[in-house]
Amino acid sequence: MLSKSALVVAIAALRMSAARAGASRGGNTAAVSTAASADVAPDGSLSVLGQPLQRCPGPHRSGFYRSGFCMTGPDDTGSHVVAAVMTEEFLEFTKARGNDLSTPRPEWGFPGLKPGDGWCLCASRWAEAERAGVAPLVALGSTHANALKTVPLDTLRAHSDGSDASSEPAQGDAASDSPSTA
Repeated sequence: MLSKSALVVAIAALRMSAARAGASRGGNTAAVSTAASADVAPDGSLSVLGQPLQRCPGPHRSGFYRSGFCMTGPDDTGSHVVAAVMTEEFLEFTKARGNDLSTPRPEWGFPGLKPGDGWCLCASRWAEAERAGVAPLVALGSTHANALKTVPLDTLRAHSDGSDASSEPAQGDAASDSPSTA
């Protein structure tokens, strides 16, 4: 019988296999190709700044694919695309809504998050926290461009953690200051 941490690893491997299968049929290639740089997403994803997606800050293997990047794909129904720096207020907020990110779950290989840790959040949960006044800071260069479908760029910029060399989108990128209707 598999331990729960081994089961988590097995589930992650299955997700990656599914992503590979989707890519071979012309689907999303999240977590498929090998990155040229360990600090840039291996699937060619772009950040909200229109630049190559950077690794989520912190020591944890964050993201839907547990790759360390806030990449997304067809199986990521929660859209875990906002690279956020945890705060005590946000951790309490999300725990009260049924998503306890602060309690360690060793049986799942999850150490629990603490203030200052980076984590890929669902765009809708981040937006909910922003409306409630408890949104954590955002690493713009590590936040996937799909976040713009839910949160305007100006709102994300207002919560920037300042870690990005440039907070301006690249010339000619598709980033906009309002959510996409797509």
